[in-house]
Amino acid sequence: MTKPSRQAMTASMMMIPATGIILLALVIPALILLRYSFNAYDPTQLMVEAFTLDNYTRFFHEPYFQQVMITTLTVSLECTLASLLLGYPVAYFLATTRSRFKSLLIILTIFPLLVGNVVRAAGWMTLFGTKGFINVVLMYLDIIDSPIKMMYTTFSVFVGMLCVILPFMILTLQGVLESIDFSLTEAAENLGASPFTAFRRVILPLSLPGIATGSILVFILCMNAYSTPVLLGGPSFSMMAPALYDQIASASNWPFGAALAFILTLATILATLISSLYFRRKLKAMAA
Repeated sequence: MTKPSRQAMTASMMMIPATGIILLALVIPALILLRYSFNAYDPTQLMVEAFTLDNYTRFFHEPYFQQVMITTLTVSLECTLASLLLGYPVAYFLATTRSRFKSLLIILTIFPLLVGNVVRAAGWMTLFGTKGFINVVLMYLDIIDSPIKMMYTTFSVFVGMLCVILPFMILTLQGVLESIDFSLTEAAENLGASPFTAFRRVILPLSLPGIATGSILVFILCMNAYSTPVLLGGPSFSMMAPALYDQIASASNWPFGAALAFILTLATILATLISSLYFRRKLKAMAA
């Protein structure tokens, strides 16, 4: 056996444990859940073995669940766009700075990831509550006469989710920006381009892979968010992940909950594929 063949076999053998874990922890449970989604629900027996599309047709016939999906997509897109607009300048600074405090700044960027989502949401609750810090300060300064309702709103969910995903966007963009040769901007400026034009025509197109990767990553995180919408949105605000959890845990309707899970998965995959195709066309257009 030649050396390349032995190396290939060794690499294949090393992949077996990871592949087995993925099969046991992800693929097999997902297939079981898919089968559950075609079963029937009975209040007395909970789940009845069958093969029906009623769970999927229910989703498309009940306006409530359609609105939940629209809300999930809207909030996810808004959070993705906001994280890109806020994260790009930070990532650009981290990629270009030569400050001795760069490592400290990176640590501060990833510090929110060391805190659980529930703890973070609890922190926002102390700020957004009717007796929270923001309302107390505004009333003390006589800016407002009565507390502003910030908790259990789309705004509170938006801010809470943005806090969760922003470090992922920053770190993804930073990695791509650090691989760019910034002497290209100097060359563009020497040829008469303004700093903004050099950034728009050189740096921004070269950072497009990072924009694509970061956007897809944070969009997936938002689509599947659970704790932040539950804690900051309250019972009147619902997204897909809390909705399917309620069907399984509260209503014990495993078939419909499983159907919601796969509808959410398919919607996430479809949106990801569309964005991937869009960014791929952009990259091809730049290369042409």
